[in-house]
Amino acid sequence: MRQAVQFGTFALLAVVAGISFVLQASVNARLRTGLDSPNWAALASYAGGTIAMALVVLATRDPMLSTDAIQKTPWWSWTGGLWGAVYVVIIIVLLPRLGTAAVIALFVLGQMVASLAFDNFGLFGVPKHPADAARIIGALLLVAGVVLIRR
Repeated sequence: MRQAVQFGTFALLAVVAGISFVLQASVNARLRTGLDSPNWAALASYAGGTIAMALVVLATRDPMLSTDAIQKTPWWSWTGGLWGAVYVVIIIVLLPRLGTAAVIALFVLGQMVASLAFDNFGLFGVPKHPADAARIIGALLLVAGVVLIRR
C-alpha cells in the first residue's frame, strides 16, 4: 500500500511538471510575441527561474556549495542550463507555428527517443535499462500519436 501511495504521489508530481511545462511554453510564446524576440523572451524566462530558485535556496537554507563538491562534479553536468535554453528558444519559436499539442507531442517524442538511448547505454551516469521490445513499441506508439495530433 505504501509503495502505491508513493508511486501515486510521484506520478501526480510528474503530471504537475508536465502541466507547468505546457504553461511555461505558452506564456513564453506569448512573451515572444509581445517582445518580438524569442531570445529576449527566453532570457526573461531564465531570469524569472533564477530568481525563483534563489528564493528556494534561501528559504530552505541550503548550505553554500563547497569547492570540493564543485571540483568533483563532471564538467558536462554544468551544461543543463545550456540545454534548457536550447529547448526554451525552440519551443518559443515553434509553438505559434505548429500549435501547443503538436509541439508538446514532438517534444515528448524527442524525450522518449533520447531516454531510450540514455537508458540503454547508461549515458551521463543514468542507470542502464535495456531498450526491449515493449519500450520500443511504446516509443513507436508515441510517433503514431504525434502524427495523429498534427493532422
